[in-house]
Amino acid sequence: MSVPVIAGLGTAQPPSASQDELWEGFFSKHFSGTTRSLAQRIFANSGVTRRQAAVNPLLEDVSDWPTERRMRRYQVEALPLGKEAVGRALTAAGLSAGDIGLFIVCSCTGYATPGLDILLARDLGMAPDTQRMVIGHMGCYAALPGLGAASDFVTARGRPALLLCAELTSLHIQPSSARVDTQQIVSHALFSDAAVAAVVVPGGPGYAVREVTAVTDTSTADHMTWDVTDAGFRMGLSPKVPQVLSRHVRGLVDELLARHGMTSSEVDGWAVHPGGPRILNVVERELALPPLGLAASRATLDEHGNCSSPTVLLILDRLGRATPAAQRIVMLAFGPGLTLYAALLDRQD
Repeated sequence: MSVPVIAGLGTAQPPSASQDELWEGFFSKHFSGTTRSLAQRIFANSGVTRRQAAVNPLLEDVSDWPTERRMRRYQVEALPLGKEAVGRALTAAGLSAGDIGLFIVCSCTGYATPGLDILLARDLGMAPDTQRMVIGHMGCYAALPGLGAASDFVTARGRPALLLCAELTSLHIQPSSARVDTQQIVSHALFSDAAVAAVVVPGGPGYAVREVTAVTDTSTADHMTWDVTDAGFRMGLSPKVPQVLSRHVRGLVDELLARHGMTSSEVDGWAVHPGGPRILNVVERELALPPLGLAASRATLDEHGNCSSPTVLLILDRLGRATPAAQRIVMLAFGPGLTLYAALLDRQD
């Protein structure tokens, strides 16, 4: 039986702006009163230097747009971004769109029918019998169940699968309010836009997907929410999230590695979703990682912010392009549920 292998990654991002520019040019005016000084501190300590936005608030204020208008704009912006990422991934894997047996799209920031899966399959020339799957509202960890489904398809069918994670968080800036809402400030300070595609094939060179696993603590389901409102999608983010992760992340990782006869000391690449500096600090502490263990995750947060589902794939791309490239990688992502997902990859030539 062939091992599923990530044979190509492709990334695409809209234009970027510095965190300072975003603060001075928009958010310093968006927040008022005592909220402004709190927001300024949160922005300054976010761990983010630059972010990308398909709908840049420096040029266009969407905060008072109704949800319908935001969803129409999602289709306009997400389609070319997704097409660019998919094209690059296919080129890297040496395949054409017609070779794909399963096309999976993960996105929680926009919805329409026909969706990105249908429109991209049409525009890129995928075969009529290509199967499609859309994963929505799983949030920041969606890439890993998407990768798991792609890997299972490849193993069962012996055909290539394609995963696309595309998020436009810039469409969901909330209306200004005099009320202090720390959760919204944190969201506005961290989130960014990106699209990343991964081609998974049966065997060959690349990163072999050894296992995808998860744990969900349903007793904390209210700690992370993503509500559809009349003014876009609204993030709920409890400050208790890091302590929930601290209870579960070590056991999840140790059990995953033990099933493959490994310990964390044998992992030389950590792709940990940077939900914020506190999240990374907790994971680093609980897993007893070396000082530079999360360097790729912190650099991705610094340069790209939190892009929701594409972020762990951005980190994987960074680890794969490093010199030397990481050989054994653990991917970790967290989101609503409260859910922790993990994947074990190893490089094969």
